[in-house]
Amino acid sequence: MKKDALYFLPRVLGVLAILFMGLFSADCFGEYDSFGKMITCFVMHNIPGFICLAALVIAWKWELIGGIIFIAFFVAAGIFFDSFTDNPASLIVISPFLLTGALFIVNHIRKSGKRNEIAINEEAGG
Repeated sequence: MKKDALYFLPRVLGVLAILFMGLFSADCFGEYDSFGKMITCFVMHNIPGFICLAALVIAWKWELIGGIIFIAFFVAAGIFFDSFTDNPASLIVISPFLLTGALFIVNHIRKSGKRNEIAINEEAGG
Protein backbone atom coordinates (compact mmCIF):
# COMPACT_ATOMS: atom_id res chain seq x y z
CA MET A 1 0.00 0.00 0.00
CA LYS A 2 1.40 3.37 -1.03
CA LYS A 3 1.82 5.92 1.77
CA ASP A 4 0.66 9.47 1.06
CA ALA A 5 1.04 12.87 2.73
CA LEU A 6 -1.82 12.29 5.16
CA TYR A 7 0.01 9.22 6.44
CA PHE A 8 3.28 11.06 7.10
CA LEU A 9 1.97 14.49 8.18
CA PRO A 10 0.79 13.56 11.70
CA ARG A 11 3.94 11.55 12.33
CA VAL A 12 6.25 14.38 11.28
CA LEU A 13 4.16 16.93 13.18
CA GLY A 14 4.26 14.72 16.29
CA VAL A 15 8.04 14.40 16.12
CA LEU A 16 8.45 18.16 15.62
CA ALA A 17 6.09 18.95 18.52
CA ILE A 18 8.02 16.59 20.82
CA LEU A 19 11.33 18.14 19.78
CA PHE A 20 9.87 21.62 20.36
CA MET A 21 8.83 20.59 23.87
CA GLY A 22 12.31 19.22 24.47
CA LEU A 23 13.77 22.59 23.56
CA PHE A 24 12.36 24.04 26.79
CA SER A 25 14.54 21.72 28.85
CA ALA A 26 17.74 23.28 27.53
CA ASP A 27 17.63 25.90 30.28
CA CYS A 28 18.70 23.22 32.77
CA PHE A 29 22.27 23.20 31.51
CA GLY A 30 23.21 26.68 32.71
CA GLU A 31 21.21 26.65 35.90
CA TYR A 32 23.00 24.16 38.17
CA ASP A 33 26.60 23.65 39.20
CA SER A 34 26.70 19.87 39.43
CA PHE A 35 26.29 17.53 36.50
CA GLY A 36 23.87 15.31 38.46
CA LYS A 37 21.48 18.19 39.14
CA MET A 38 21.57 19.23 35.49
CA ILE A 39 20.72 15.72 34.28
CA THR A 40 17.95 15.38 36.89
CA CYS A 41 16.46 18.71 35.80
CA PHE A 42 16.76 17.73 32.14
CA VAL A 43 15.00 14.39 32.66
CA MET A 44 12.23 15.95 34.77
CA HIS A 45 11.60 18.64 32.16
CA ASN A 46 11.35 15.97 29.46
CA ILE A 47 8.82 13.68 31.19
CA PRO A 48 5.92 15.13 29.12
CA GLY A 49 8.04 14.63 26.01
CA PHE A 50 8.67 10.99 26.93
CA ILE A 51 4.92 10.49 27.41
CA CYS A 52 4.26 12.08 24.01
CA LEU A 53 6.96 9.89 22.47
CA ALA A 54 5.19 6.81 23.86
CA ALA A 55 1.91 8.14 22.42
CA LEU A 56 3.61 8.60 19.05
CA VAL A 57 4.88 5.01 19.10
CA ILE A 58 1.33 3.82 19.88
CA ALA A 59 -0.15 6.08 17.20
CA TRP A 60 2.29 4.80 14.61
CA LYS A 61 0.75 1.34 14.96
CA TRP A 62 -2.82 2.12 16.10
CA GLU A 63 -3.78 5.51 14.69
CA LEU A 64 -7.17 5.84 16.36
CA ILE A 65 -5.88 5.10 19.86
CA GLY A 66 -2.83 7.31 19.36
CA GLY A 67 -4.97 10.15 18.03
CA ILE A 68 -7.20 9.96 21.09
CA ILE A 69 -4.14 9.97 23.36
CA PHE A 70 -2.74 13.08 21.62
CA ILE A 71 -6.06 14.89 21.98
CA ALA A 72 -6.26 13.84 25.64
CA PHE A 73 -2.73 15.19 26.11
CA PHE A 74 -3.84 18.50 24.57
CA VAL A 75 -6.81 18.72 26.95
CA ALA A 76 -4.72 17.75 29.99
CA ALA A 77 -2.02 20.28 29.13
CA GLY A 78 -4.68 22.91 28.52
CA ILE A 79 -6.13 22.32 31.97
CA PHE A 80 -2.69 22.19 33.61
CA PHE A 81 -1.56 25.47 31.98
CA ASP A 82 -4.99 27.17 32.35
CA SER A 83 -4.97 27.60 28.57
CA PHE A 84 -8.73 27.77 28.28
CA THR A 85 -9.22 30.57 30.82
CA ASP A 86 -6.20 32.56 32.01
CA ASN A 87 -3.34 31.65 29.69
CA PRO A 88 -4.46 31.49 26.05
CA ALA A 89 -0.91 32.07 24.78
CA SER A 90 0.04 28.54 25.89
CA LEU A 91 -2.32 27.21 23.22
CA ILE A 92 0.44 27.99 20.74
CA VAL A 93 2.68 25.42 22.43
CA ILE A 94 0.07 22.68 22.89
CA SER A 95 -2.05 23.08 19.73
CA PRO A 96 0.24 20.87 17.59
CA PHE A 97 -0.84 17.94 19.77
CA LEU A 98 -4.50 18.59 18.97
CA LEU A 99 -3.70 18.82 15.28
CA THR A 100 -1.55 15.68 15.40
CA GLY A 101 -4.30 13.71 17.15
CA ALA A 102 -6.93 14.93 14.72
CA LEU A 103 -4.78 14.01 11.72
CA PHE A 104 -4.15 10.51 13.09
CA ILE A 105 -7.90 10.03 13.54
CA VAL A 106 -8.70 11.41 10.08
CA ASN A 107 -6.14 9.11 8.48
CA HIS A 108 -7.56 6.14 10.39
CA ILE A 109 -11.10 6.96 9.24
CA ARG A 110 -9.97 7.47 5.65
CA LYS A 111 -8.02 4.21 5.70
CA SER A 112 -11.04 2.35 7.13
CA GLY A 113 -13.23 3.82 4.39
CA LYS A 114 -10.84 2.60 1.71
CA ARG A 115 -10.87 -0.91 3.19
CA ASN A 116 -14.67 -0.92 3.13
CA GLU A 117 -14.61 0.35 -0.46
CA ILE A 118 -12.23 -2.42 -1.51
CA ALA A 119 -14.37 -5.06 0.22
CA ILE A 120 -17.52 -3.78 -1.48
CA ASN A 121 -15.80 -3.79 -4.88
CA GLU A 122 -14.53 -7.33 -4.34
CA GLU A 123 -18.01 -8.53 -3.37
CA ALA A 124 -19.47 -6.87 -6.46
CA GLY A 125 -16.93 -8.68 -8.60
CA GLY A 126 -14.99 -5.66 -9.70
